[in-house]
Amino acid sequence: MSVLVTGANGFIGKNLVEYLGENGIETVDTESLGDITDDECFDKLDLSNLSCCIHLAAKVFVPDSWKDPSTFYKTNLIGTLNVLELCRRKQIGLVFVSAYVYGIPEELPISEESQIVANNPYGHSKLLAEQLCEFYYNNFGVKVSIIRPFNVYGVGQNEKFLVPHIINQALSHEFIEVMDLAPKRDYIYIDDLVKAIVSAMNSDIKFAIYNAGNGKSYSVKEIIDIVQGIVGSSKEVRSKNCSRENEVVNVVADCQKIKTELNWMPEYTLVSGLTKMIEDMKTKI
Repeated sequence: MSVLVTGANGFIGKNLVEYLGENGIETVDTESLGDITDDECFDKLDLSNLSCCIHLAAKVFVPDSWKDPSTFYKTNLIGTLNVLELCRRKQIGLVFVSAYVYGIPEELPISEESQIVANNPYGHSKLLAEQLCEFYYNNFGVKVSIIRPFNVYGVGQNEKFLVPHIINQALSHEFIEVMDLAPKRDYIYIDDLVKAIVSAMNSDIKFAIYNAGNGKSYSVKEIIDIVQGIVGSSKEVRSKNCSRENEVVNVVADCQKIKTELNWMPEYTLVSGLTKMIEDMKTKI
């Protein structure tokens, strides 16, 4: 049996496919997949022994979603619909990797039962896709596990994202500059997220939604301080004091549900994850 991973060439996808291969799980070659919004995108793939689908293909960068919301809605909603249709026809389960969809939280930590207020087009497109998943479970019997990762970071992440952006500057720039020092986020290392996804794939639960985080938040300033401590630098830190639209000040994930139902625990602290990233990025400079 094999697993279809959409978005296999992305940051999460590459790490997931590598982990599955190391553990003897075959993945479908999605090199010819094409546009996930195309109704015929799966026609060129060999899906004869398909046992599960893990859906990662998406538009993901929040600032870009404000500039081009229609592309985010099209890719993230229609793409998910096409995947659900495949799962319905093949009678296989789906792990859908969603996003942070809670907006400005009323209280911390944030559980899966907390109020949903998607506050950017990216998050809203993912929330609509979640609703599609639940509809297909309720009406077509498609087994679905939804993972809501908090802030993912790790080796191989694009440098337009905050953590590799900070590390790159700490290693090779005269100073470190960011948009805002204040926002606090709950960070999950890529290897921990991959194991959460695989745990959901192997679960017998028919429908569930899980947060995936570490249960502690760090500000941008705290991340810079930790990175500089690991690197051994004391570079000037500059902030543009520019907040994102609908900025969330602080988020902390309540991960008790995934720990209880899937027996999952994050293995990386922020320090150990950042250390691994820094070691990797040093070799590339």
